[in-house]
Amino acid sequence: MSSDPWGRVDETGTVYVRTADGEKVVGSWQAGSPEEALAYFERKYEGLVVEIGLLERRVRTTDLSAKDAMTAIEHLRTQVDEHHAVGDLQALRERLDQLVATVEARREERRAAKAKQAEEARTAKEALVAEAEELAASEQWRSAGERLRALVDTWKGLPRLDRRTDDELWHRFSHARSAFSKRRKAHFASLDAQREEARKVKEKLVAEAEALSGSTDWGATAARYRDLMTEWKAAGRAQREAEDELWARFRGAQDVFFQARSEVFAERDAEQQGNLALKEELVAEAEKLLPVTDLKAARAAFRSVNERWEAIGHVPRDARPKIEARMHAVERAIQEAEEAEWRRTNPEARARAAGLTGQLQDAVDKLRDQIAKARAAGNDAKADKLAKELEGRQALLDQALKGLEEFGG
Repeated sequence: MSSDPWGRVDETGTVYVRTADGEKVVGSWQAGSPEEALAYFERKYEGLVVEIGLLERRVRTTDLSAKDAMTAIEHLRTQVDEHHAVGDLQALRERLDQLVATVEARREERRAAKAKQAEEARTAKEALVAEAEELAASEQWRSAGERLRALVDTWKGLPRLDRRTDDELWHRFSHARSAFSKRRKAHFASLDAQREEARKVKEKLVAEAEALSGSTDWGATAARYRDLMTEWKAAGRAQREAEDELWARFRGAQDVFFQARSEVFAERDAEQQGNLALKEELVAEAEKLLPVTDLKAARAAFRSVNERWEAIGHVPRDARPKIEARMHAVERAIQEAEEAEWRRTNPEARARAAGLTGQLQDAVDKLRDQIAKARAAGNDAKADKLAKELEGRQALLDQALKGLEEFGG
């Protein structure tokens, strides 16, 4: 007789496996020694271990369905329960039980994922329907039509919902597309009539533009051309061939007028460039008056510069803001100097400042006297409190003295 921790072979060749419920017959072995019998059934046990390991890996790493996984588990459980192997059969049962739990968990995960996917698909289709219904009222015929076609492709790529919900959403989606198509057809049906009307309007505009092309009333004619352009845009488009021909005539008439105006303005610009050079010389002369040290002399010199400035004509429009800003800066500086001089010599303001300074000085002197008396009386707490108040009054006094200095005393 031969045995190991999990099984034995008796003298008749019967092979047993040890379980928690006692020994179970595994089979009979007559072809060799008891050791060979145990080794044979131990190999069968190892085979079950390998099969269970492979099934565990498939469950973890593949999309094996729960149904197929449970079938495979039951097949292996039957082999374990039939006791045709020698080894820790209970350990195998426990692994199979754990595998069942894993499969059930995976089944729940897939069920939840499927429910989530269905909810996401429903949300996505509702969003497509909402966008399609919004596009149904659009007049951006090309972009809206392209977007609706893209929405159809997106819809086709989404999973189907339950029949009732899917049909209901598709009906709304399809209705929105049909409504847009109907409106687009009606729009283009009326477009030809509109284009013919636009052609008639534009022919009149072209005739007027050509009549104005020789005008030398530059301002009024340029304004009228701007009005004609506004009317041109408001008229809408004619048929392509007519639109191109009319536009060429319209632009040609404008070009004749504006070219003539440009030649006249070029002569005017040359004169204005000369004026700009003169004004730049004057503003440089004015800027030399800064900073103001002699207010009376600066005021007289600036007046002279300004008189010569006013005698010069216009400068180019784009240069005007910069050159005038420089001149105004000098003028403001002189004005500020005048205001400062007035404040400095204003007797009423000086008297108010002197009065405030005197009051603050009296208060400071009084606090110092009170502090000295408190110290002498040994009342340091009161002295410290008065000292803090003195700091504030002294700061106000210093500020007032500084203001008084600005009045020259």
